[in-house]
Amino acid sequence: MKKFLYSLSIFALIMMSFAAAEFYSSMTKVDYLEGSKTLKFTTKMNTSHISDAIKINPNTAGFEAEVKKYVNNNFDLYVNGSAKTLTFTGSQVNGESVWVYFEAGGVTDINSIKIKNTILLSTFPKQFNLVNIAYKGAQKTMNFQRGKEVNEVNF
Repeated sequence: MKKFLYSLSIFALIMMSFAAAEFYSSMTKVDYLEGSKTLKFTTKMNTSHISDAIKINPNTAGFEAEVKKYVNNNFDLYVNGSAKTLTFTGSQVNGESVWVYFEAGGVTDINSIKIKNTILLSTFPKQFNLVNIAYKGAQKTMNFQRGKEVNEVNF
């Protein structure tokens, strides 16, 4: 009986360690639209995580405006060394995920893209942000975390 209780307690401890480990991440997909010379950004974040960061309920009317402000303050883009203005085009709450859409226009040829991405890094120390960029058939991936908030790729 003691052996059974000991085994049960070890199993419970192991299971609790898995339950306590939450994963914090965002993923951004960047597509270049050559016809309109635009970089289109689609970012997916966890609804409760962004809600915690901006301190507003995702079901309230002001949520989208706060998400826009948050993204504008935590995501910077430089193309060929020049800062680009990001235009927020919308957001969508879909259950556990929030989708955020923004773009940068007037982008002609790209030699380099530099991004500063601090989305959720100040709220969640273990946050990991991934950015996948598609440009004229080439794919590049960037990752961001505390201590590595800026990344650059060349095409």
